[in-house]
Amino acid sequence: MFTKVLIANRGEIAVRVIRACQELGIGTVAVYSELDRNALHVRLADEAYALGGQTAAESYLNTEAILDVIRRSGAQAVHPGYGFFSENTDFARAITDMGVTFIGPPPEAIEVMGDKVSSRIAAEKAGVAGVPGTTEFLNDSSEVVAFGKAHGWPVAIKAAYGGGGRGMRVVRSEVEAAEAFDSARSEALKGFGRDECYVERYLTWPRHIEMQIIGDTHGNVVWVGERDCSAQRRHQKLVEESPAPAFPDEIRQAMGEAAVKVARATGYYNAGTVEFLYQDGDFFFLEMNTRLQVEHPVTEMVAGIDLVAEQLRVAAGEPLSFSQDDIERRGHAIEIRINAENPAGGKFLPAPGRIETIVPPQGFGTRWDGGYESGDEVSQYYDNLVGKLICWGEDRPTAIRRTLRALREFRIEGLATTIPADIAILEHPDFQAAEHSTKWVEDRLDLSQVGVEPVAPAGEEAEPKVRRDVDVEVNGKRFRVSMFVPESSLVAAAPAGGRAGATARPRRGSGGGGARGAAGSGSVTVPMQGTIVKVLVEEGQSVESGQTVCVLEAMKMENNIAAEVAGTVKEVKVAAGDSVGSGDVVVVIE
Repeated sequence: MFTKVLIANRGEIAVRVIRACQELGIGTVAVYSELDRNALHVRLADEAYALGGQTAAESYLNTEAILDVIRRSGAQAVHPGYGFFSENTDFARAITDMGVTFIGPPPEAIEVMGDKVSSRIAAEKAGVAGVPGTTEFLNDSSEVVAFGKAHGWPVAIKAAYGGGGRGMRVVRSEVEAAEAFDSARSEALKGFGRDECYVERYLTWPRHIEMQIIGDTHGNVVWVGERDCSAQRRHQKLVEESPAPAFPDEIRQAMGEAAVKVARATGYYNAGTVEFLYQDGDFFFLEMNTRLQVEHPVTEMVAGIDLVAEQLRVAAGEPLSFSQDDIERRGHAIEIRINAENPAGGKFLPAPGRIETIVPPQGFGTRWDGGYESGDEVSQYYDNLVGKLICWGEDRPTAIRRTLRALREFRIEGLATTIPADIAILEHPDFQAAEHSTKWVEDRLDLSQVGVEPVAPAGEEAEPKVRRDVDVEVNGKRFRVSMFVPESSLVAAAPAGGRAGATARPRRGSGGGGARGAAGSGSVTVPMQGTIVKVLVEEGQSVESGQTVCVLEAMKMENNIAAEVAGTVKEVKVAAGDSVGSGDVVVVIE
């Protein structure tokens, strides 16, 4: 076994790997950007080295900086986590060329499966069919149009080297193809360093079901269990669970065997996930993620297997500690991704900021995998995942009830989170009956009142409001209620012995929202901190209500900023590359 492992990542996954190493008596090395100098993963690791820079490209995606830290620290192995370099063939080869172990699959498997086009070809050769799509990269939007005409609309443009829904655009007609193609390539390049894309048929009501596999260097490959990840927004997962509900066991067995076939076809070892779309009794190969998944804890909770510890053993050359017949799945587990996003009536706006207070829930069958503590900053430059809440129950109804209890108990202040939307998902009869799909959150779930602040009456200027959770008593009975109060009301009298004239610090709870202009305003504001990547209007141009005027990148996602009124552009206050803050005016319309 290794004596020292470097974790080439940040946030909750770096914390997760550090803890697994500590339990195995392995020393840990963290790396960090300037913004993460005091981050939780840095505080927990045995050693920590600066990479410099702020953005991912300047730090966690700086190959030479990380290789230099490996040399200086004497690390024997590198765990890439997920995202960043976890599916980068060149990085894996650079690590192994140094004589250092890459805790993941062989570079050749990453190369085949990291490219979604070649992975489709490999799966087909293994006898596993995929969703109809192209097996060559797109050169321009005309190829998207041709595919749509041949296979029917809608179609999906996808980043060939990406995942997590980034670099994916759904195209519903010919007129949308050019803009969607450019946007998908742009987001893919920013998120994964490559902009190659392909196109495939877009299923109308599928479920996203993935199979966890793990193999060793001795020829053993097993499937551990499946996860249902259908509750999504922007093609990114919100809720995951295992086992998949309302899922026939014969399909489960067939899907597990198909996943093993795909892995064996590429000489795969270590942990990986084979993803499928399931609709009307049929399943189609979607892609293979050659890394540990964000949602791996639900599989751990049901199977009783520490997947990170098993990754470390496999990378050290040991055989799997279990066989296919040894795997026993018990009960049901649900994972909730707690993201720094304001649900904002279904818009899910990134909401970076400082976490004033975070107190995760506790109790039987309740687990919290977090990357932040009270006082830490969630930066606009990185993914907005604060952490993951995982709850286990002896059956699905128990797991749902336990998760709802834990979500209501969760206390996080200082920024908005997805918790209100998560509660709405779990409470909905469609979810409880397992009648949801990957389209359900955006197409059918009513989030119109979730995370939306009260609107000021007509004719009154809207003063910024702050959410306050307070306890009240009515006829001797205690209630917990939320109020949205003007910031000016937060001036409080000094406590006994305190400083006179003290002002309470404004806070936003988990349902709080970002800044926005008054409804129908000609001043177009941005709802979050970020970077302008594209300006789509110019002074003197006529615009319609709802028309996109610029594109804002925040937390590795692109967001369209739209006009609220029709009129003529009087002033454009930003240009591509400009940094903006929440509430900044970017365009003025009269």
